[in-house]
Amino acid sequence: MRERPRGEAGAAGGSDGAGGSTGPGAAGGFAGSRGSSESGGSAGSGDVVESGGSVESGVGALLVLGEVVTDVVARYHGPLASGTDTAAEIRTLPGGAGANVACWAARWGCPRVRMLGSAGADSAHWHESALRAAGVEPRLVVLPGEPTGTVISLVDESAAAERTFLTQSAASLGLTPAHWSAAELDGVAHLHLSGYLFFSPTSRATVRAALASARARGVRVSVDPASTGFLSELGVDRFLEMVEGVEVLLPNLDEARLLTGLPDPAGAAAKLSRQFPLVVVTLGAEGALVAQDGRVAPRVPGEPAVPVDTTGAGDAFTGALLAALLAGALPVAAAAEGCRAGALAVRHTGGRPVV
Repeated sequence: MRERPRGEAGAAGGSDGAGGSTGPGAAGGFAGSRGSSESGGSAGSGDVVESGGSVESGVGALLVLGEVVTDVVARYHGPLASGTDTAAEIRTLPGGAGANVACWAARWGCPRVRMLGSAGADSAHWHESALRAAGVEPRLVVLPGEPTGTVISLVDESAAAERTFLTQSAASLGLTPAHWSAAELDGVAHLHLSGYLFFSPTSRATVRAALASARARGVRVSVDPASTGFLSELGVDRFLEMVEGVEVLLPNLDEARLLTGLPDPAGAAAKLSRQFPLVVVTLGAEGALVAQDGRVAPRVPGEPAVPVDTTGAGDAFTGALLAALLAGALPVAAAAEGCRAGALAVRHTGGRPVV
């Protein structure tokens, strides 16, 4: 599915870039953290934003269960000319929300990142190569009967770099429970689930199997709700029931409002944090809110950025935040790393860090 456009103007999200790839054919601590302070110990701070932070080599791996897609990004000067030609700059890039998160976590210093997803035989090798180049261990299931999922992203080169998506899921949501094994969690400290997997019956069953394995092993789990449209179709109560017991919930503001029925950002974050131990609500250019046990920390401010493409803004935020948490950062410091990654990501075309 498409990437997470969570940081609309850059602060609390990231974009989708594949740098050099060519076409395919809260204030308190957090359970499981390693105890660094709010002002230090997080990954990728200061002048190391471009290369990411560093993470202790003894930290367990991050496993991302999510989608791999081929992005076709067309940047144009609006408005689109209906019925005739509109000049555009067009690039084909590796993408997918789950894969983007994995790449940003690796960029932000997480030493062991694995990506479990599915792709078609048409471009699986290309996607594997792109993941490896980004420092991610690919574990892709090749589905011969399906093409790799494709997203056409139309980017209006206005000040906000707004996007319109055309999506073909195809193989990206093709993981079945037969593709999952509890052994995928060997050496894993944290499992991240892309919310898009909850919206297909087949991949939803795989998510249930992965959650059961993680609970049995005591592996911490985070979930990105992914899409207000799909959440509405699935049903809020059904989604919340499926993610019960998850330790980290990472909605954007629209998703938080939908999940709680509350318009106020802090109120929505507080309500969700009574169900999930850690909730981080991204606010686009305004930054992020961190909530635990019904308490909301002061807003983490966004980082300034002039957006070129906000396609995968939230994926960058999520990847950097997870890397920082695994490094021992407390939640507010980890959210600040997410904002830094988001501001970096929107400065180039695509949703991955430049390799």
